[in-house]
Amino acid sequence: MLFPELNLSSALVRAATELGFVTPTPIQLEAIPAVLRGADLQACAQTGSGKTAAFALPLLQRLQEQPAHTPRRVRGLILVPTRELAAQVGEVLRSLAQHLPQPLKVAVVFGGVSINPQMMGLRGGADLVVATPGRLLDLVAHNALKLGWVNTLILDEADRLLDLGFADELAKVLALLPAKRQTLLFSATFPEAVQALADRLLTDPVRIEVAATPDTTPAIVQRVIQVDATQRTPLLRHLVKTEGWQRVLVFVATQYDAERVADKLYKTGIFATPFHGGLSQGARTQVLDEFKAERWEVVVTTDLAARGIDIAQLPVVLNYDLPRSPVDYLHRIGRTGRAGETGQAISFVSAGTEAHFRLIEKRQHLSLPREQIAGFEPTEVEAPSVAAQAPGTGGIKGKRPSKKDKLRAAAAQLRSP
Repeated sequence: MLFPELNLSSALVRAATELGFVTPTPIQLEAIPAVLRGADLQACAQTGSGKTAAFALPLLQRLQEQPAHTPRRVRGLILVPTRELAAQVGEVLRSLAQHLPQPLKVAVVFGGVSINPQMMGLRGGADLVVATPGRLLDLVAHNALKLGWVNTLILDEADRLLDLGFADELAKVLALLPAKRQTLLFSATFPEAVQALADRLLTDPVRIEVAATPDTTPAIVQRVIQVDATQRTPLLRHLVKTEGWQRVLVFVATQYDAERVADKLYKTGIFATPFHGGLSQGARTQVLDEFKAERWEVVVTTDLAARGIDIAQLPVVLNYDLPRSPVDYLHRIGRTGRAGETGQAISFVSAGTEAHFRLIEKRQHLSLPREQIAGFEPTEVEAPSVAAQAPGTGGIKGKRPSKKDKLRAAAAQLRSP
């Protein structure tokens, strides 16, 4: 099936074609007809599945079919967790709307920058707003916009919205919206908190879950390299030079590590720069633009870049530090192998993180061979787990004993003569 067969207008089909959208993805095939019917939607799809176009195309069509207002009233609201995702979604919306016979005004607002230009941009109203929750509430408090006319609400990356602590702000935004509206909830995962949110917000929703298939799974080669923790930076420098990587996105655990690793690489002649939430919005935007333009070889980032950032033809993603959860692992490696391209995802694993990576493998149904690079062979040895030291203490995550393990050990000591 092609986009013209989904009852989209010729203007939207033309814009989609110009953006390279020819054949709808599975999430687009299922979501677009449902949104056009006005149904509520709960959609779960893997990263890079094309979900932005899945809600953007039918949303723009529905707005076109509604009478225009002067001044403009906000009729569509998209809430996202990060500034980068807000900018990316806004860019897609504006590109898709460029040929519409009735021009639509798309406003993109987020924190980290001065509120005054955003207030100026909202003079005369807007048809569609893409926002992070905190800045949206600031603008409402300044009377820069009103939400009483919103008829379509979209929560994009709903699990991330809750992970980042937006629950309170989200509740305040919802209280400002009309009770009668269409609500679309998109999320890569549906943990208990997100499902509870969906159950509360959605009315008789269409539920879509697009499982990964050989046709939709990104072509990502996953590698695991064993290395001592102290040798990760020298090994990273070695790989950048010997593998001939032009661009690589490196994930670390903290903002401090992003600065430290990038600085060490830069001092050895590798064009590396940090990217994290502690940078100003202007600096973050500049780093991404320059990375996309291939002016940086390495960008060292926190999980800020794990979602909502689309860098075309990014060849390599590297986990310098392992992510906290298996879900974060999936989102990190999803920055490569996008839009039909092939990619490579490498994880550094030391003796201290081997148990954690085995947990990631188990949850993601993986079994990856371990590699060692000549000259960087690990010397550290993995410590035996508590279960291995004291049979019968039960399974644990990694090496650290649980509270139950400690109680069992204490009881065993009391029983011993």
